[in-house]
Amino acid sequence: MAFSLRHKTIVLTGGTSGIGKALAARLHSNNQLFIIGRSASKLKALKQEFPGITVFEADLSDTESLAPLAEQLVRQSPHIDLLINNAAVQYTPQFTDKDFRVETIADETAVNFTSPCMLVALLLPALVKDAPSAILSINSGLALVPKRTSAVYCATKGGLNIFTQALRHQLADTNICVLQAFMPLVDTTMTEGRGTAKLTPTVAAERILRGIEQEVPDNDIGKVKFLRFLNRIWPRAATHIMKKA
Repeated sequence: MAFSLRHKTIVLTGGTSGIGKALAARLHSNNQLFIIGRSASKLKALKQEFPGITVFEADLSDTESLAPLAEQLVRQSPHIDLLINNAAVQYTPQFTDKDFRVETIADETAVNFTSPCMLVALLLPALVKDAPSAILSINSGLALVPKRTSAVYCATKGGLNIFTQALRHQLADTNICVLQAFMPLVDTTMTEGRGTAKLTPTVAAERILRGIEQEVPDNDIGKVKFLRFLNRIWPRAATHIMKKA
């Protein structure tokens, strides 16, 4: 099967920077693109850079705002072809660190896990139709094997992985293809000052979009391929490597 990325109505969260912006750069010219972000200034700049896109300012950590947001989206377009849940936040302090803040737990959980689940539920009527449509979750290799820091981030990505698999079962008899892309370290603001040999957002976006077009259910990108293989044949080694990551 092949999923065309031309002349589609696409909803993209977290599209103002990093991987999201790189996806927007590739998708905006041939599609009707709706981008959700929390920064009004970044959304304004994005709209100037990519004329023709439609932007929605929303804080995905405020889950009570998601139903009105979905209503706005469906009002603009009753039919949606592709939902890309890309937005994510990551806090690196460990629970034992003095600068750990307990309120970050709710923020990470809402943005990384609750809001993708809610947007799927709220936009499902617009995605279910006669023509093929798709839901893509941008995930992480940390969903497979966690690292020492960012325990909540790892947990939300693990939860997103299980949610996506279960949703795939639920929607197996519909027109909706349920996909996820597992990312390695990508050179974004989130990963600034951490790690080496990072993928650029542009390369990451190209591989994500190729996976959508080919309808790859679980698209392991870059080093994630090796991580999944190692975790299958020698999980203790995978755990040791990621513990020190």
